[in-house]
Formats: sequence, C-alpha cells, structure tokens
Amino acid sequence: MNKKETLGEIIRFGIVGTTAASIHYAIYWVLQHWINVNIAYTIGYVLSFLVNYWLSAHFTFKEKTSAKNGLGFGAAHLTNYLLHMMLFNFFLWIGLSRELAPIAVLAIAVPTNFVLVRFVFKHFKNS
Repeated sequence: MNKKETLGEIIRFGIVGTTAASIHYAIYWVLQHWINVNIAYTIGYVLSFLVNYWLSAHFTFKEKTSAKNGLGFGAAHLTNYLLHMMLFNFFLWIGLSRELAPIAVLAIAVPTNFVLVRFVFKHFKNS
C-alpha cells in the first residue's frame, strides 16, 4: 500500500470515527441525565459500534462486510470498549466532569482503535 492510499484511509477513518464518536457522545449525553453513566456510555458505544462497522467496511477500507471481518472488528472493539471503560472511569475518578470525561477518552482511544481496526480489515482481506 502506498502513502496516498494510507493517507486516504486515515482521512476516511477520521470521518467515520467522528461520525461514530458523535453518535456515541450524543446518546451518552442524553441518557446520562437519567441512568447510570456507565450504562449510558455502554449503550452509546454499542449503537455507534453498529454504524462504525458498516461505515468502516464500506467507506474507510472499501471492503465487504463478512463474518470474518465482523468477528475481527467485534474483537477489536471489545478491546477498545474495555479501554474506553477503564479510561472513562479513571477520568471520572480524578474529577473530570461527566460531560468532559468521554472526550478525554476519545482522544486516547481513537488512535488505538484505528490501528486495531486497520489490522482487522487488512489481515482478513485475503482470508
């Protein structure tokens, strides 16, 4: 893969990631007023995950969805979800507000997620 293709993936990942993060945060922000913040965060994560998978496959990496990349994507996101929850609760514990903690999490988790998801789509491309 050349630098131009890689740069295109990074840009498309940024668009998809921003869309998924916005969905996640919007759902979390609404729900955290009425339910436990961890449950609200999880619901937002799961719903944004569904959109993220479809957009990542078709737009970012220009691949078809499949059982293999779906399972790999899910495994990458399980790891990512655990990182999110650990960081989210850490940021709440150190006193960051419920509104700002998710933003701090995203600043760390999104680059990590790109590496994991890119591996899944590239690794399972020819499998």
